[in-house]
Amino acid sequence: MRGKRLLKIYEYPRLPPNFYAYRENPETDKVKRIIKDVRQNGDRALKKYTLRFDRVRLAGIRIRASEIERAAKNCPPRLRSALKSCRQNIRRFARRQFRSYRDFEYPIRPGVFTGQKVIPIERVGVYVPAGRYPLVSTLLMCAIPAQVAGVREIAVCSPPSVKGSIHPAILAAAALIGIREVYRIGGVQAVAALAFGTESINKVDKIVGPGNRFVAQAKKEVSGAVGIDFIAGPTEVMIIADKSGDPGLIAADLLAQAEHDTDAVPVVVTDSRQLARRINQEIKTQIARLSTRNIARQSLAKNGAIIIVRDLVNALELVNRRAPEHLELQVKYPGEIIPRLKNFGSLFIGDKAAEALGDYSSGLNHTLPTNFSSRYTGGLSVRDFIKIQTTFRLTRNGLKRISPAAEVLAQTEGLEGHLRSIKIRRKSKP
Repeated sequence: MRGKRLLKIYEYPRLPPNFYAYRENPETDKVKRIIKDVRQNGDRALKKYTLRFDRVRLAGIRIRASEIERAAKNCPPRLRSALKSCRQNIRRFARRQFRSYRDFEYPIRPGVFTGQKVIPIERVGVYVPAGRYPLVSTLLMCAIPAQVAGVREIAVCSPPSVKGSIHPAILAAAALIGIREVYRIGGVQAVAALAFGTESINKVDKIVGPGNRFVAQAKKEVSGAVGIDFIAGPTEVMIIADKSGDPGLIAADLLAQAEHDTDAVPVVVTDSRQLARRINQEIKTQIARLSTRNIARQSLAKNGAIIIVRDLVNALELVNRRAPEHLELQVKYPGEIIPRLKNFGSLFIGDKAAEALGDYSSGLNHTLPTNFSSRYTGGLSVRDFIKIQTTFRLTRNGLKRISPAAEVLAQTEGLEGHLRSIKIRRKSKP
């Protein structure tokens, strides 16, 4: 192949030493100082950091209802229609997910009744990035599942990036899904305000939504005081392709991921050397026409790769170990390998299922685990906005059935108070 390759080609298993390395998020004491300042000084600190980082002098922190309604009224019809379509699909999928979680009471033995109650979190904070791009879709993805789960209060924070206010498309989306509590605050200070509260912002029970590395560290710092979804790192896509794969589609999907961020991770795994060469050629052709090519080019150079495997068995080994955020299958017989895939955030099956559709209108949630975390968790869903709380009810007969085993364990552990608590019930009158 002539010319410089945009994507490096590696032989499996001779991969770069850091390919399977967990990415440490560089931490800074500045984040801790900002959080402490917001806890101590509330709105005054929010205004100070907004002026420093966003170059906006805030008069009011909360967006007025009239401004939200005006953004909705002025929303271009084409965008309004798209937002409604995405809203419908996301809500339909979330409602179907929610059917998996139900209250029940189950007699595990005669007279022994165990159960669960599904209770929504009361108040949630949604962080919507708007630095390089106004991520309107993030608001829909984070807020709609919370609404379906029954969350009563949703507070949205987003940095003031347009004339001292939030991007009008984000405000229009908020209006469309019925959210009226929106604040023009971003960055670490927004996370601190949601976690601990200020004069203008009541604290929440859980914070969800992506952000830059400073927002990620801030979420880590406040975790425990509030719940968080997870610590999201740079976005990732991994595409498994055999010789039937379309190099044009694969290149387009790699570039779509690469344009997010210079730290994005676009990777192809294939058993076809010819396809690898054609993908690189397609990327060179397509990137020349891409307005975001400067970001995409850096991402491809830093983290992009085409990995040549002997066969798809090797591909499965690699993917399950790497645990990518987005996993695409562009192979002739996807049904043969799907049962053996274990670690991924979201799976896109076949050449029609572009990952970019998952970012917007498929109904799936695009807030997904990165940096190997799909080994132990899935993407954001209604599950993140509910609490599964257990119940226990017992009859006299049930007490007789299960107390002997409990007494033995209490004695073994040396917990005399536990033992007495059980025995006193056995001796009490019916």
